[in-house]
Amino acid sequence: MKFPKPYTLKQIAEIINSEYVGRDDYSIYGMNEIHVVEEGDIVFVDHPKYYDKALSSKATVVLINKKVDCPPGKALLISEDPFRDFNTLTNYFKPFEKSDLMISKSAIIGKNSHIQPNVFIGNNVIIGDQCTIHSNVCIYDNCIIGDHVTIHAGTVLGADAFYYKNRPEGYDKLLSGGRVVIEDHVDIGSLCSIDRGVTGDTTIKKGSKLDNQIQIGHDTIIGEKCLIASQTGIAGCVIIEDEVTIWGQVGIISGITIGKKAVIMAQAGIGRSLEGGKSYLGSPAGEAREKFRELAHLRSLPSILKNLNKQ
Repeated sequence: MKFPKPYTLKQIAEIINSEYVGRDDYSIYGMNEIHVVEEGDIVFVDHPKYYDKALSSKATVVLINKKVDCPPGKALLISEDPFRDFNTLTNYFKPFEKSDLMISKSAIIGKNSHIQPNVFIGNNVIIGDQCTIHSNVCIYDNCIIGDHVTIHAGTVLGADAFYYKNRPEGYDKLLSGGRVVIEDHVDIGSLCSIDRGVTGDTTIKKGSKLDNQIQIGHDTIIGEKCLIASQTGIAGCVIIEDEVTIWGQVGIISGITIGKKAVIMAQAGIGRSLEGGKSYLGSPAGEAREKFRELAHLRSLPSILKNLNKQ
């Protein structure tokens, strides 16, 4: 998430009321999570396990809950609670904007695009040319939709990330300031939920087709010309490369990559990154040929045991 203008280290420290290490006039251009952070960004870290990763990342400023040696070329914001202060910054730069209209006045809708009754289109949404948005679709603020996109009834684009910190008093939500970006020639079925990024974009690339009742988590990237069947659940921060086929009721854990032209068969459970160009089956998923051999061996177990008992 980029700021509307550069801010100094001192200005950011004043917003969250924190100590800092670095020049007062150090320029900051945005804030992001560790997997999408860029030079000029703030990244937060609140667990010793991830200190080294954050301090060695591309981030220019590290929001951290411990005084540590500041790496060359970086600055630190020292916070008692980086999670809370990251939320403070998100709320400062991307506050919730109320909308009193079904289609916001700030929304831009392209030529020959058809918006059916009872569609909600939020603030600063951009919809391209030749799109069809069916009834009861909800498009939250800042979503970007390309040309020749079809979205069927009841789908929600841009709901908050499912991202919480467990505290003694209950779960604390990480606020979402990112977007959903849908590229050209994408079809999205009915009753799908596509969550916006925490600070970046959840993206569905050109030519991909989604069936009904699919969940896509925050900051996930779906490549070009992918096919995803119904009742698939994809967690946050997943990368699905081009031309992947995912059949129904597949579950995919967060933070992994599915390689180009992989095929994932129905009801598979994906708990690790998978190479492209292969077919996968089962839970935990494995290469389909190996899984079929395993099933064949299992089917032969009763006769093997029967023969052993005869001996």
